[in-house]
Amino acid sequence: MHEFDLIKKYFSKLSFYNKNSLNLNDDVFFDRSKKLVISVDTYVNKSHFFDFKKPNLVIKKILRSSISDLICKGVKPKYYFISGSGNKKTFTKLNLSKISLSLKQEQKKFGIYLSGGDTVFSNKLSFTIVSVGFSENIIFRNNAKINDDIYVSGNLGDSYLGLKILKKDIPLNKYLSEYFITKYYLPELHINLAKKLINFANTSIDISDGLFADLDKLINKQKLSYKISLIDIPISKKLKDVILQKKLKKIDFISKGDDYQILFTASKKKARIIERTFKSLGIKISKIGKICSSNQKSQIIDEKGNKITIKNKGYLHKF
Repeated sequence: MHEFDLIKKYFSKLSFYNKNSLNLNDDVFFDRSKKLVISVDTYVNKSHFFDFKKPNLVIKKILRSSISDLICKGVKPKYYFISGSGNKKTFTKLNLSKISLSLKQEQKKFGIYLSGGDTVFSNKLSFTIVSVGFSENIIFRNNAKINDDIYVSGNLGDSYLGLKILKKDIPLNKYLSEYFITKYYLPELHINLAKKLINFANTSIDISDGLFADLDKLINKQKLSYKISLIDIPISKKLKDVILQKKLKKIDFISKGDDYQILFTASKKKARIIERTFKSLGIKISKIGKICSSNQKSQIIDEKGNKITIKNKGYLHKF
């Protein structure tokens, strides 16, 4: 069972009289009267992070991926709660010291504050983070318009190559390996963009499960489709070089998730303000396609102008 089917069948009705739940079809809870925005995420060892040999980096990855849910909604995170389950092997004094130091560094970097949590003894290592922010408005999911341009911030694919290196699937030299592994553990978040997104984005989401999987989520309850140009999807020069040298396929890297870049749509009239905003903040922005009507199927167009299909659009939460 897909996660959306699970939610629809067992939990959607429970939120029917709570408009702040956004029908359980967004990344956050939003109470406009209290200007309160909340997101909740759980991360399990071997499923959401590769291993726990580098707890200082794992905890940063987890925290960043959690507050990313707020940032892509146009909200600056302020508080977070963290709960963890582990045992004597995972929650050693050394590991806990490393986690504490990393959280302190992230708090300083993003201006957030630990506000509570819980610890549980378990042989299954996991973390749950609740992120809290305040805003008068947010950018909702499922609010795209026909003919909207589709944008993505930063580069995609570096994180997935980092994971492949950790799994020893793709051997690279030490310099490149360290670069891509760092991208896996430390996704780049554009927190200064949060409050500006509201000025031009019609709808938005962070890329966690994969570009196409998250694009489907973005319009999942609308009678819309999309047309994406593969050549316009941004990747780093380092990733481009590796793809050429190893004779790999770009499509296999930009659709695997863990990028935490911002995917959003906006009216064509907003093109200039979008370009000025990103340029002033020193953030890379790429227009990769447009929103179309449901009369045509969603399309991915390759470098030669041909329609292509992909079997795996990204990570699927199946039960």
